[in-house]
Amino acid sequence: MPFPPPPRARRHARTAVAIDVTVNGVLNHVEGCIRDLSEGGARIDGASLPERTRCEIHYAGQTVYAIVMWSEFDRMGVRFPYELTSGPLYNALERARGQAALPPGQVFLNNRQASFGRRGLMKGDRTY
Repeated sequence: MPFPPPPRARRHARTAVAIDVTVNGVLNHVEGCIRDLSEGGARIDGASLPERTRCEIHYAGQTVYAIVMWSEFDRMGVRFPYELTSGPLYNALERARGQAALPPGQVFLNNRQASFGRRGLMKGDRTY
């Protein structure tokens, strides 16, 4: 009995986002929120269409074509047949990646006096 092939690595890094979109199917359109985005696809929460359905994702005047790869009750994963390389959705992806790359802020560390305890233990001040 042969073993199943190992899972393939994704071509594009996924980025967590919160982008409200409209998804147009063949017979209807639904509002959803992209929660996971890359150049090759997205996870859309709040919208669900049957697997293998072709749809359009509308965001800020841009239309992105997609194919539903998996679907659950209130979310679905889509693949873009044409990778995102420009437009408002790609710009939102780049902004999200830029924000994720920033290190967490070091608040007040440079303004603190070197001391121990609430009042401080400093030999020069005789505050032990």
